[in-house]
Amino acid sequence: MQIGISSTLPAQNLHVYQARRANFKCQKSPLNPLTKPHPCSQKPCSSASSTELARQHLSNLDKLLQKTNQADPEQVIKAPTNGSIETKGKGLLEGLNLSRLWPEMKAAEEMSPRHLNRLQRLLSKTMEYSPRNNLGSRWREYHGCNDWSGLLDPLDENLRREVVRYGEFVQAAYHGFHSNPAMSTDEAPLPRHVALPDRSYKVTKSLYATSSVGLPKWVDDMAPNLGWMTQRSSWIGFVAVCDDKREIQRMGRRDIVIALRGTATCLEWAENFRAQLVQIPESRDPTQKVECGFLSLHKTSGAHVPSLAESVVEEVRRLIEMYQGETLSITITGHSLGAALSLLVADELSSCAPQVPPIAVFSFGGPRVGNKGFVDRLNDKNVKVLRIVNNQDVITRVPGVFIGEGSQQQQRNESFSRVFNMLDNNNPWAYSHVGTELRVDTKMSPYLKPNADVACCHDLEAYLHLVDGFLSSNCPFRANAKRSLARLVHDQRSNVKQLYTHKALSLNLERDGLSFPVPSCLPSPSG
Repeated sequence: MQIGISSTLPAQNLHVYQARRANFKCQKSPLNPLTKPHPCSQKPCSSASSTELARQHLSNLDKLLQKTNQADPEQVIKAPTNGSIETKGKGLLEGLNLSRLWPEMKAAEEMSPRHLNRLQRLLSKTMEYSPRNNLGSRWREYHGCNDWSGLLDPLDENLRREVVRYGEFVQAAYHGFHSNPAMSTDEAPLPRHVALPDRSYKVTKSLYATSSVGLPKWVDDMAPNLGWMTQRSSWIGFVAVCDDKREIQRMGRRDIVIALRGTATCLEWAENFRAQLVQIPESRDPTQKVECGFLSLHKTSGAHVPSLAESVVEEVRRLIEMYQGETLSITITGHSLGAALSLLVADELSSCAPQVPPIAVFSFGGPRVGNKGFVDRLNDKNVKVLRIVNNQDVITRVPGVFIGEGSQQQQRNESFSRVFNMLDNNNPWAYSHVGTELRVDTKMSPYLKPNADVACCHDLEAYLHLVDGFLSSNCPFRANAKRSLARLVHDQRSNVKQLYTHKALSLNLERDGLSFPVPSCLPSPSG
């Protein structure tokens, strides 16, 4: 038996329902211009109203298309297909759209080979830098007056740019040496040209390091082609000063930079292995000790060149007197052996004049240099040290036996304290690191192989690449990293993922004449 609508509704309301039902059938989408009036429509649609509806429809459609084009197709949120609690919870999390709030989380996707334009730029030889912001009011903070508190994790974008910039000064020191490594033993060296990465600085002094030991004469007789590898004195870096008014205004002071390269010659290698601790000559405290080989390279004079300590003190004194009355800073930067010597130079400069400007050290891949007494000595002199350390770099864990390092956490009572102090003061192998640490990790880079070799993990360009991409200790490599990959691919081809080396070949980088000076020997295992 079929039941009609009229049987379920009161008779007095039946005509109202039928009228509403007829009206409902006649209503079509007001946005659809193809809709034709239904014959049962009580109000005939005029041509003017149809045109107006069509225009409204097209306008709304255009707005909809614009929104669709602006949206990221990878971030479209799909509605849940059922009402389960799990699906609803997922929808709520997706609705937060965290990828928009934190776009760096998509770093791995943004750096995939699908993004060819970006990859082509990163693999090109054209360097692109992060913007330089005005540091005038905060330059002391970026120079370490508060030990870089609150700037390292997450890494402040201005500090990142400054760290990379100082690292490039060290690269200039490497290139300056390898362009002309040999030194005459019969006459003093001539001034050499150094191509600085920052044109607002000018080189004012060349620096030389001399080994206190020498190779037997029969070595030169048997291998005369070694040449500069066996020389006692070698060019190791330079002093430069900012000479551009606009840059001085941006930085808030006139900056003096001392840049030192890493190990290059056989005798520098030999000095690195002289790892016993010896007392600092100028110190009256017998507990303040540094590595013998590093101190030798710092204090020894050559046949025609002064020692590194004498040269740098003389030049800095001259610059302080020349720019008397101006706000100055001294920044010492080095890699590997240069990082170790940077600490000795900082110690030397901290007492070279009555009013010494603030001193900061930016070191890359530096080994340990002295014991806890040396650490206390630098702290007492207010020398600020920022050590950039790669988790996979073994050089940062040598030399010596590290009883004293980290013992502060273990000193639970006075008896423990006395034991550790005795070990620190009497053990010739008890080393400690100096300063504040910025720790990066090769495995965080989407370009480098996670099992990269020792040379890659200690390489300066790899360090700058990792710093440029570093966000914080618990975040991935940043998606908007600026640094070119060209030098990294050139120097560490076997350690770069094949995906990118193949792409570099397809871009004909080799044919474009891309060339960088390549060191003639690997970094020393101790500096």
